[in-house]
Amino acid sequence: MDIVTMRNSAREALKGFCRVCPVCDGRACSGEVPGMGGTGTGAAFKDNLEALRRYRLNLRTLHAVKAVDTTVEFFGKTLSMPILAAPMAGTTYNMGGKLSEAAFISSVISGAKDAGTFGMCGDGADAGMYESGLAAIAAVGGFGAAILKPRAQAEIITRIRMAEEAHALAVGMDVDGAGLVTMALKGQPVGPKTPEELAEVIGATPLPFIVKGVMTADEALVAAEAGAAAIVVSNHGGRVLDHTPGTAEVLPGIAAKVKGKTLVLVDGGVRSGADVLKMLALGADAVLIGRPLVVGAFGGGAEGVAFILNKLKAELTSAMLLTGTASVRAVSPDILV
Repeated sequence: MDIVTMRNSAREALKGFCRVCPVCDGRACSGEVPGMGGTGTGAAFKDNLEALRRYRLNLRTLHAVKAVDTTVEFFGKTLSMPILAAPMAGTTYNMGGKLSEAAFISSVISGAKDAGTFGMCGDGADAGMYESGLAAIAAVGGFGAAILKPRAQAEIITRIRMAEEAHALAVGMDVDGAGLVTMALKGQPVGPKTPEELAEVIGATPLPFIVKGVMTADEALVAAEAGAAAIVVSNHGGRVLDHTPGTAEVLPGIAAKVKGKTLVLVDGGVRSGADVLKMLALGADAVLIGRPLVVGAFGGGAEGVAFILNKLKAELTSAMLLTGTASVRAVSPDILV
């Protein structure tokens, strides 16, 4: 597997839906939702990358760090890296359908496990999307997390039970999907949750619960107080609300509010191992990767997904050595300019 061959294969398979640009920054696909772009002007997608670009790394090589530790402990499991596969679904209307829902999510979940980490499956208007994800998680012994849309309470709890039966590592809800156009077009009502409703669904399962789509410190605290094992700082890849800030912009304030109360994860614009290190320095415990793994899956299946994740891990290792960072569990904000 090499990056050029994989990207060329992905470009052909994703034709008409993703250009597989040299830099995946949302400029070529602005407004393409359904599709791979950001909603409206695409500003929220682009600002995820811009927020990260505003930070630079201090180069330091006169130190005692000769080797680094990229491992983390999540939900009782040791992972090889603080990099997880984000929940994604909708291969037909978002990615062109050259891979079936089942083939795509199987590539993501099994590829992530092969790289020593875990992936998340998504939810959607077609029941087959979620069911395919659970089948992929079950096939790797439960080494994955199932993320639901903010549906009606009873429907969420029904889907939580399905995740439990698949022996998923964790379950969660992408609350930032409350206004998804694609769900509305398919007649699947989703909407915001009150703190009481959130606490109800979290309390309905013994599994660790992930609340994805938190963009303010006050809502991070709401999620933590409702019992969330983890939050994901995310604007849904810029796909739900135009003109939100980049996640790297709001992450420090959120981490300051809830670090120690709940795990702080983040996604949005991470394209390299250096970006991963920046997010850790800004307060994240781990990051989620989305669009780059679509290229991996369409260009090389599970092997392509593992290739992308291991490439990010190698870049992270290099960036840690060159900033004097010994462990991903203790990244100093001082490495940032």
